[in-house]
Amino acid sequence: MPRPEVLENITEAEDEADEIVAEAEEEREQIIADAREEAEEIRAEARQAATERADERLAEAREEIETEREALLADGKEAREELSSHAEQHTDDVIEHVVDLFEEAVHAQT
Repeated sequence: MPRPEVLENITEAEDEADEIVAEAEEEREQIIADAREEAEEIRAEARQAATERADERLAEAREEIETEREALLADGKEAREELSSHAEQHTDDVIEHVVDLFEEAVHAQT
């Protein structure tokens, strides 16, 4: 093969190689861009899922707290009613005892 043809073939091969490299670089850039976009979508979905789960856990905790609060209030009301009932049962005895003490104090002074 004459020399100019060899040089032309080499030049063509180099040009073709440059095109292949350029296409590979473009493809690489596109793959990276696609991967970044997909990663951002995954992060956004993960954030959304985490927020939803946190909201669910908060709602569950509030329900548990409300249930416990209602139970405590019911226990407190029951205890108050028992104390009130007990006090009412002893009111007459206390009045009688106080009157007796008063009468003794009056008789002791005379």
